[in-house]
Amino acid sequence: MNQSQLLIKKLRAALLSLRLGVFLVMLMWTLDKFINPTHSAGVFANFYKLEGFGSAIFYVLGALELLLILAFVAGFAKKWTYGAVFVLHAVSTLSAWQFYLGFNNLLFFAAWPMLSACYALFVLRDYDTLFSVR
Repeated sequence: MNQSQLLIKKLRAALLSLRLGVFLVMLMWTLDKFINPTHSAGVFANFYKLEGFGSAIFYVLGALELLLILAFVAGFAKKWTYGAVFVLHAVSTLSAWQFYLGFNNLLFFAAWPMLSACYALFVLRDYDTLFSVR
């Protein structure tokens, strides 16, 4: 195995690791819509200024999000699924802008490395082939 082949092998493993990590976070956010739709309503009200939704809308959003992230973790239709995950997380990250202004909410800064991971997966999607639908 030459150096180029070894680099591609390592890149594929690293991209799989990123894909699984992003999936895990997105899965928890998706499950929250089913388990605690009241919390999801609060998130939508606080961060997106969207209020007045009943639980049913969060079940629908959760189901759609679940389909998206299952396709994402499978590596299916990468341009669209990786792009959608990147955009969704970018909106989520940017909507919390007020929490980046001080040191009171340091956990919010964890969104930035995940956003970078989503970006890396999107731009390197053609190399993310390990355990991926072709």
